[in-house]
Amino acid sequence: MRSRGQSTSALDMLAQVPLFRGCSKDELKRIDRAATRVDYAVGKTLCEEGAVGRELILIVEGEAVVERGGQEVAKVGPTAFIGEMSLLDGGPRSATVTAVSEVHALVLPPREFWQVLDDVPAIGHKLLSTLAARLRATDEVAYQA
Repeated sequence: MRSRGQSTSALDMLAQVPLFRGCSKDELKRIDRAATRVDYAVGKTLCEEGAVGRELILIVEGEAVVERGGQEVAKVGPTAFIGEMSLLDGGPRSATVTAVSEVHALVLPPREFWQVLDDVPAIGHKLLSTLAARLRATDEVAYQA
């Protein structure tokens, strides 16, 4: 089910997302208006490793498992976001993410994502920090192997 709209609970949740922390209420409203709500049933794939990525997915409720090469590498839940790397560089998805419970998500397609970055530039800085942290964590795992 997809729908657009805004609710106080969505704004409260957005304020808890590390990527959006520190955003004003008006900025959070802008992000919420740009997003589409999507519900994923248990077992539904949110994104597939190797596929072309076209959106940023922010989990509002529920839990999903992240797999690379068929191996579970993480579980993600509310306030987690996925798909930013493919959206930024146009490359393939680096992992498959599958709902292990019903997942309610906000989805930002490319045009809306880039417009939000233009309208709320602080998000770009936070996104870079988040990507750097994820890269470091991946490097640590790779070096330990």
